Amino acid sequence: MLHERFQQVDKAQLARRFGAAARHYDAHARFQQEVGQSLLARMDEGGVKEVRSGAGLDLGCGTGFFLPALAPRCETLTGLDLAPGMLAQAALRGSGARLVCGDAEGLPFADQSLDWVFSSLALQWCERPAQAFAELNRVLKPGGQVFFSTLLSGSLWQLREAWRAVDGRDHVNRFLTLPQLQQAARDGGFEAPALCPLTWSLAYPALSGLLRDLKGIGASQVNDERSAGLGHRQRLVRLGEAYERHRQPDGLLAASYEVCLGRLVRR
Repeated sequence: MLHERFQQVDKAQLARRFGAAARHYDAHARFQQEVGQSLLARMDEGGVKEVRSGAGLDLGCGTGFFLPALAPRCETLTGLDLAPGMLAQAALRGSGARLVCGDAEGLPFADQSLDWVFSSLALQWCERPAQAFAELNRVLKPGGQVFFSTLLSGSLWQLREAWRAVDGRDHVNRFLTLPQLQQAARDGGFEAPALCPLTWSLAYPALSGLLRDLKGIGASQVNDERSAGLGHRQRLVRLGEAYERHRQPDGLLAASYEVCLGRLVRR
């Protein structure tokens, strides 16, 4: 069984960081948008199409980028996020969704009140993944489905490797392995989680582009800039030199994410 607490997460700080990034988040979220589009396609395959019936939830809705695409798939749509700043941006979408500030590990919804949940790249920030899955199980109606994406432990391995060459430390957030994710879903009450691990490859002309995107989406905790001293030019130069080994034949620097697309059914 997965440890009750997978990682220490300061939820208030997490909300502040993502909230502060809300206004410019979408400009740096190419990867997040691509993953979410793939998850929408999984919903189509799972039979959740534009039927305008039932109740749906976008868990970790962020700036509400996917709310307009989700709204036609249900009669009532709710967007939930930990960061009030993100919800303020989501309100500008005009999707008609109800917006709620809340935590995936303690969902503010009644038992068996939702028909489906969409959650793209949000669950990796949970302290207790099994608790988050248990909450999803609780709020879904029998037969209800969860469509989610999350990051796995191999994400940003090039950046982790480069930082190790600089000071022997990772400076990259920990994520679950695929077996740990499977166990967390089972511990949360989902008997047969359907999980699909994928590698998402991005490329940048310079390392500064990757670091700028991480900071731009509020994920500076992934690249721990306070303890890493990113403001110190010498350390940045050393990091850039270490990352050069990942420059590809096309002249671009590789950055890889390990992503899991999942579908869960409430029995």
